Amino acid sequence: MEVTSKPAVKPMAPFFVSPFLRQAAKQLMDGCLAALAWVIMESLVAGSDWSLKRMILWALTALAVGGLFQLTRHVYRLTDLRDALRLATAAIALAAVALVMKVMAGPLNLYPLMPNIAFGAAVLTGVFWSALRIGCRWWRETHVQPAAIPAPSEQRRNRTLIVGAGKAGALVLQELERHPELGYDVIGFVDDDPTIHGERAHGVRVLGGSDRLEIIVRKHNVTHAVLAIPSASGLVVRKLNATLQGLRVQIKTVPGLYNLLGTQVWKPVIRDVSIEDVLRRDPVRLNHSAMLQAVEGSVVLITGAGGSIGSELARQICNFKPKHLVLLGRGENSLWMIQQEIQRLFPTQPYSLELMDIRKRSGLRELFQIYRPDIVLHAAAHKHVPFLETHPAEAVLNNIFGTKNVVEAALESGVRSLVSISTDKAVNPTNVLGASKRIAECIVLEASKKAQPGKSFVSVRFGNVLGSRGSVVPIFVEQIERGGPITVTHPEMTRYFMTIPEASQLVLQAGLLGGTGKVYVLDMGEPVKIADLASDMVKLSGLAPGRDIEIRFTGLRPGEKLHEELFLDSERSSTTLHAKVFETNPHGIPPEKLQEGMEAFRKAITLPFRQRQPEIVRLLKWMVPTYTPSLLGVGRYGGHAWNRRKVNSAVPPENCRRKNPPSKDATAPWLVANKARIHIKDDTASRSIYSLEPWTTLDEHDA
Repeated sequence: MEVTSKPAVKPMAPFFVSPFLRQAAKQLMDGCLAALAWVIMESLVAGSDWSLKRMILWALTALAVGGLFQLTRHVYRLTDLRDALRLATAAIALAAVALVMKVMAGPLNLYPLMPNIAFGAAVLTGVFWSALRIGCRWWRETHVQPAAIPAPSEQRRNRTLIVGAGKAGALVLQELERHPELGYDVIGFVDDDPTIHGERAHGVRVLGGSDRLEIIVRKHNVTHAVLAIPSASGLVVRKLNATLQGLRVQIKTVPGLYNLLGTQVWKPVIRDVSIEDVLRRDPVRLNHSAMLQAVEGSVVLITGAGGSIGSELARQICNFKPKHLVLLGRGENSLWMIQQEIQRLFPTQPYSLELMDIRKRSGLRELFQIYRPDIVLHAAAHKHVPFLETHPAEAVLNNIFGTKNVVEAALESGVRSLVSISTDKAVNPTNVLGASKRIAECIVLEASKKAQPGKSFVSVRFGNVLGSRGSVVPIFVEQIERGGPITVTHPEMTRYFMTIPEASQLVLQAGLLGGTGKVYVLDMGEPVKIADLASDMVKLSGLAPGRDIEIRFTGLRPGEKLHEELFLDSERSSTTLHAKVFETNPHGIPPEKLQEGMEAFRKAITLPFRQRQPEIVRLLKWMVPTYTPSLLGVGRYGGHAWNRRKVNSAVPPENCRRKNPPSKDATAPWLVANKARIHIKDDTASRSIYSLEPWTTLDEHDA
C-alpha cells in the first residue's frame, strides 16, 4: 500500500497587519472575556441580577489593569510560564484594585461593584485570559506548519532518544514536537537521576540511565539521539558519543554553556557533535558582580580586536556595559565582521573602530590620548610558529616592539588596567614565537613597576584555543573534507586546549580582578594527544580513521615541542584568585639588560637579511637564556631544508651540501651562521611560498 504524506497546511495569515488594529483586537477580546466573567459570577450569586452598567465598569477596570501589566503586548502564540505568572499577578491586582475603588467610593456608591463578586470575577477573568493565550499557542503548534517543508511519512520518521531530562531536554522536546516536519519521533528520555527512572518527564517516559543505553537503543530501535546536557564535561560527551556511535545511532547535540553571551537565553539549536563538545570542560564560574563593578562605565580598548581572542573578548566585555569600546586592529575585514556582531548582539553599546598597526608608536600614543582608556586588553600578536621561524624580525617588530608601544602608551595615558595575552610557548621556548612572547611578558612586568599605585599591568598565559584561525582543528576539518590525509607531526605530540569563550572569560577574570606585576596561567586541563584529536574528528565525521581517512605523521617542524609547559622552573603558583587560574610571581629581565636588548633589536632589524636573521636569534637567546633555537635555525634556507628532509638531529639533510662540512661535534647553529653557503638541490624548492632569490629588507618605517 502506498503511503502518502498529508498536504502541508499553509501558514496562518495575520488578521491585522497594522499594530494598532492588532492591539485593538486583543483589547476587545480581553474586554469581552472580562465582561463574560462578570456576568457569570454575578448570575451565580443568589438574589442578584447582572447589570449592563456594572459589567461595562468591570470590563474597563480589567482593561486598565491589563494595560498596566502590558498583557496584550506579548505574542499569544509564544505564551510560556512567565506569561502565566504575569496573568495570575494581574488577576490578583484586579481584585485588589476593585476593593480599593469600592472603599474609596465610600457611601456615595460611585463604584457599585460588590467585593465578593469582584474577587470571583477577577479569578475567572484570569482563567479566561490564560485560556485565550494558551489556545492560540496550541492552535499554532498543532494546526500550522511551514508550507515549504512537508511532514515526513510515518515510514521515514526517526525514532529519537533525548539524553538528559532536565530543562534543556524539555526545550528540545518542545522544539521537536513543535516542528513535526523535521521527522523526529521522541520515544523517551535517558537520564542518570535514578529517582525519575520509569516516571514521565514533560509527558515522555524516562527509560533509564546511561548505563542501560545499549539495552534501550536495541529494545526501542532507536535511530537518532540528541545529547541535551549543555553543562556536561567533555569526558561525558566523549563517552556517550563513543557508545552511541558503536550502536550506529546518529547523534546530535545542543550548544554548551560556553556558547552563551551573558544574558542571552539558551536555545536548543540541534546540531552535529563537534570536537569542541568532546573537549568541553566544566563551565567557568565568573565573579559577575566584581566584573561588572570593574568594567561598567569604563572605556575599554582591545588590540587585535579582529582576531579570534580579541573578538571574543569584545563580545564578553560588552556584557558588563563599558562606557565605550575601542576596537583596534590592522585587518579591515576582521574589524568589519566584529562590528557587525556587536551591532546585532549589543545594539546600544557605544564603540569605535580604529584601523591601526601597534608597531606605529606615534599613532598609537595619539590614539590613547584621544580615548583615554581605563582598561586595555592587548591581544594583537603574530602567533604562527613556522612563519615566525622564517621571519623572526616580524616577531620582534610585532610581538616585542608592538607590546612595548602599547605598554608605554598605557603608562602615559594613565590606564587603570592592562592585560597582555601571552602563550604557554613562552615557557622554556624552542621557537621565535615563544621567545618573543617571553620578552613581552617581561616588558609588561617592568611596566608594572613604573605604574602608579592602584594601576594593574599583568600577563595571562594559556595554550591553544579551539577554532582560532590557523589552529589545528580548522585544518583537520579541511583535510577531512578533502578526503585526507590528516597530517600530524608526531604520534606522541600533546597540546593544551581551551575553547575561545572559556579562555576569554578566564582572561577577564584574571586580568581585571588580579594584582599587578603577575603572570596568570589558565588551567588548561589535561594535555590532549594531537593524534587522538585527529582520530576523534574523523570518527565525528562518521568515518573510520586508517580506513576512510589516513592519518599521516610528518615529523616535528622547526621550533616545535613534543609537550608544552605552563610554568618556568623558577615560578611558584597558587590558585588564590580563581580555581582555574594559577598566579605566579615571575622573574623578569633586569631593566638595564632589557633596555640594551631593545636597542640591539632596533639595530638588528635594519641589517641586511643575511646578517639580520642570525643576529636576531642570537639576541633572543641572550635575552631569554631558556630559549633553545630550533635545530635547523631560521631563515628561508633553513625552512626549505626542513621541508625537503625532516630530521631530528644536528646532521644536515642529504639534499643540502655545504663547503667544508662541520666536525661530528658540531651542532645545528652552523646552519644559521653559514646558511648563505647552503644550496638546495631539490628542484621542488622553487615551488615553495618562499623565494630563494634576492634577499629582502624591511621598510624603514618599521625600524
